[in-house]
Amino acid sequence: MAEGVAARAAAVAILDAVLGEGQMLSDVAEATLAPGDRARAQRLAETVLRQLEPADKLLDRHLRKAPPLHVMNVLRLAVVERAQGAPAHGVVNAAVDIVRRGKRTTHMAGLVNAVLRALPETGLLEGAAPQKLPRWLRQPMVHTYGREVVTAIEAVQAQEPPLDLTLRPGFPAPESEVLPTGSSRLQGGGQVSTMPGFDQGGWWVQDAAAALPARLLDAQPGEVVLDLCAAPGGKTLQLAAAGAVVTALDISGPRMARLAENLARTRLAATLVTADALNWEPQGRFDAILLDAPCSATGTIRRHPDLPFIKDGSDIAELVALQAALLDRALGWLKPGGRLVFATCSLLPEEGERQLDAALARHPGLTADRAVLPGVDPGWWTESGGLRLRPDYWADKGGMDGFFMARLRQG
Repeated sequence: MAEGVAARAAAVAILDAVLGEGQMLSDVAEATLAPGDRARAQRLAETVLRQLEPADKLLDRHLRKAPPLHVMNVLRLAVVERAQGAPAHGVVNAAVDIVRRGKRTTHMAGLVNAVLRALPETGLLEGAAPQKLPRWLRQPMVHTYGREVVTAIEAVQAQEPPLDLTLRPGFPAPESEVLPTGSSRLQGGGQVSTMPGFDQGGWWVQDAAAALPARLLDAQPGEVVLDLCAAPGGKTLQLAAAGAVVTALDISGPRMARLAENLARTRLAATLVTADALNWEPQGRFDAILLDAPCSATGTIRRHPDLPFIKDGSDIAELVALQAALLDRALGWLKPGGRLVFATCSLLPEEGERQLDAALARHPGLTADRAVLPGVDPGWWTESGGLRLRPDYWADKGGMDGFFMARLRQG
């Protein structure tokens, strides 16, 4: 296969799986590709998903009717690459090559060539409005935050996110920007496993917002701590690095295997339990519990641009009920005076602010207390004592994931 075509063909295959079969990006892997090509294919597919709506609007001007999905994805990829400054000659030739290789699409090679050569030389997507969130998500978000905020969130989600790292204590920081909350931020992608400090376990990849629940819990050396719904383990690593005696529990065996690998790489320790938290019983009580509950993940679209295309919001009610059940169960595992941080990477109030209000109503004597966290704007705290984070915060630095979290104490 010609140079550069392998990664592009793999990117189109990923787009076919996400947009045609509803598969998650993380479940689509091209094992036959070299690591560099695999990373490039993933990056290209993610970029197309972030720019799908603007690319389609441009292509619609040159298409009398929509071609088959595979061909449309080839065109989308070519438009996005051209918009990023890739040479037109190489992009067009690769697109034609990919279409020509398919038995069902080879006859459309001429169409692909004609459409791509008809595009303007420069400024393909300049001035295009950011891709909008799907209606099932955008409508409640506009109601909650207002249209201006939602538009700002969409603008952040249209950009490739930077890489955030959490450092193991005492390990020198790589060349990066230190964020107000303490995370290190690197602009631009790259193969994580080849970066300085990875093999030494000096850091792990973790969005700056995702690092805050563990900081809010504020585990102390020697404290007995439970990380509930722990995998893939960034928060477990934070708690272990703080010197806590950590039990990490998750229902997913494969995800717990990844957590075990991360612990080994970072030379940190935790007791790993693969079990359903709704059935599991601890042998003792905990000083502190971190519950990063299963949720819609609507706050992570900037890092997971496939989510708007594979979800429809139909599972929200079920997730809200699961979160409440886990929260109620976990509160019973605390020692007297213990604390629990409840967190979700969701932008929906049902999984955040309203979940907190409902928990406070169900449990007399339960309180949510604010904390002074470095880099956290006081205006991000809610009246009920929760911390609401949005992707448009730090927009000039690349934004952050959307999160809600609250630290709860039994009276």
